[in-house]
Amino acid sequence: MAIVTLKKGEGRALKAGGSWIYDNEIASIAGSFENGEIVIVHDFDGFPLGRGFINTHSKIRIRMMTRKRDQEIDEAFLYKRVKEAWEYRKKTVDTSSCRIIFGEADFLPGMVVDKFEDVLVVQSLALGIDRLKPVILEQLKKVLAEDGIMIRGIYERSDAKVRSQEGMEQYKGFIGEAFDTRVQITENGVKYIVDVKDGQKTGFFLDQKYNRLAVQKLCKDARVLDCFTHTGSFALNAGIAGAKEVTGVDASQSAVDQATENAELNGLSDRVRFICEDVFELLPRLEEQKEKYDVVILDPPAFTKSRNSVKNATKGYREINLRAMKLVKDGGYLCTCSCSHFMSYELFTQTIGQAARNVHKRLKQVEYRTQAPDHPILWAADESYYLKFYIFQVCDEH
Repeated sequence: MAIVTLKKGEGRALKAGGSWIYDNEIASIAGSFENGEIVIVHDFDGFPLGRGFINTHSKIRIRMMTRKRDQEIDEAFLYKRVKEAWEYRKKTVDTSSCRIIFGEADFLPGMVVDKFEDVLVVQSLALGIDRLKPVILEQLKKVLAEDGIMIRGIYERSDAKVRSQEGMEQYKGFIGEAFDTRVQITENGVKYIVDVKDGQKTGFFLDQKYNRLAVQKLCKDARVLDCFTHTGSFALNAGIAGAKEVTGVDASQSAVDQATENAELNGLSDRVRFICEDVFELLPRLEEQKEKYDVVILDPPAFTKSRNSVKNATKGYREINLRAMKLVKDGGYLCTCSCSHFMSYELFTQTIGQAARNVHKRLKQVEYRTQAPDHPILWAADESYYLKFYIFQVCDEH
């Protein structure tokens, strides 16, 4: 097995609890290896730091699998990792549909597995984990079967652009037998059809599960505007909670069609409707029409996927929050979030504060939330903390 030695003074993120080693941190590699294989990592002075898989195509040169130098990465090891991930979910979330494996935060770097009832959707974003994927999925099915959960199908959604940074091609398709890729789930009492084949990412955003539930209590008898609604999740939570009128907005017609179908599924078509519009164009128009809402929800896609575009993203977040605050009636509520890891908590908080000052609104913080516990935030693995979610009461200056 090849031995990778770090430069003196490098590996700080790793030693603080992270799991990545970058290309510029490595002093030397002794022995031969193939990309995707497990290597042993030493500090500059020969002190063993553990084992991880290597890929020379990626700037993240090594992703660590264990801190133990002699630990074999075999079936028993992977079974234990998967079992621990599942036991954690059983304690912390409703597991009917949940994320079972969340990459680095579950010590299985580069892999995501979502469970939608009896279907698994897998996303593999690193070469080393890709090679281990068949074994991991086998062990996962075994762990679930021990609890009487029989998985009827697995679909792979490794069609993310970041695979190209690993020297891998994008891929999507069935693993094993084909099945109906439109899966019905229930979350917080709301029914959805999840399209695991053609929906965004793995088909449904499970990370907002309890944030959607938190919004329910604000929506009884309310007039609600849900922006960037995707397949209608926040809008439907508002409807189920007894909102008198809900408008969901998304720029994608297929998302709007899916959301409309979900409203019918829940018997909410009379009160929850969806329109296909660009939110940035719609909000100023609603303001001109002097529309006012009891609750406005902003759940935009990540405006920035890199450090370089944070400045532009900040403008985007400021703009929609500013517009939304103008549409909330005095004493109404704004629910706003950012799902970009690069938009830090501090920057997001500051941006909302600027927006409020610009439109002379005063914000009363109801609560601050993050992603659901099935997307655990692993301390020292900063990339695992990405969702910031605020609920405010918006007051006019008096």
